[in-house]
Amino acid sequence: MNDKRDITLEVGDKEFTFELTPQDVTKYFNAVTQNNKVSPANNLLVTTVKQEQRATLKAQLGNPVLVMQLAGALLEEYGPDVEIIVKKPSTTPND
Repeated sequence: MNDKRDITLEVGDKEFTFELTPQDVTKYFNAVTQNNKVSPANNLLVTTVKQEQRATLKAQLGNPVLVMQLAGALLEEYGPDVEIIVKKPSTTPND
């Protein structure tokens, strides 16, 4: 997977392009706590959007639900497309 990815999200009639790196995503996950979710999501969006789109994006981020939806869409698109299967432990002894 390429370290840096450009991802474009369409919000209403506006498009915003974000440049995400593993460091951006790690910083976001490390900042999220039980009592602090919206602020890290807002910071992720504002710091990774193209500079010339930042002011327009900030005007859209007044609703915390929209902030979380945008950050969620961005992270979902950034993540690798990998199938993960959880194997259940065997209930029979190995002896």
